[in-house]
Amino acid sequence: MKKILILGIVASGKTTLAKEISQKINIPWYELDTIVHHETPHGRNKLTPDEQIAVIEDIDRLGAWIFEGTDRESYRCLWDMADTIIFFDTPLWRRKTRIFLRFIKQNLGIEKCHYTSDVQMLRMMYKWRKDFERNRVEFEKRLQPYHHKLIILTDNKKLELIHP
Repeated sequence: MKKILILGIVASGKTTLAKEISQKINIPWYELDTIVHHETPHGRNKLTPDEQIAVIEDIDRLGAWIFEGTDRESYRCLWDMADTIIFFDTPLWRRKTRIFLRFIKQNLGIEKCHYTSDVQMLRMMYKWRKDFERNRVEFEKRLQPYHHKLIILTDNKKLELIHP
């Protein structure tokens, strides 16, 4: 595995999984949210889909990588580029709990984030989770052509299934 794409919805554990795999097999990882919402000296700037793809292609030219994020149309080029796609599908109750715990930790300064952690963002995270569940069937259909390189995990404790 040299090019790994980790997909999942908000609070599924994508970032934690990406960090663990990155350390285990010594491949750099990238949060797709930080590509979409690029940090500039003047604050965060949302890149256009074409700009996002250009950044992804620049990283791809460097060699091995791990990308993690939710499903956005502008990221789908990664589905073809990746030699392994991991859909991290943690149970719904766990994601709901993590969203709330993340909000608490961020507001207590225990956990850092790249966005403003306020009640509006908390609501948006629950909305995104609900939207994903409503559109899950379509997402899973889009994954079908990639079944030969797809791993579905429900728990990061099953990480031992992934070998370099």
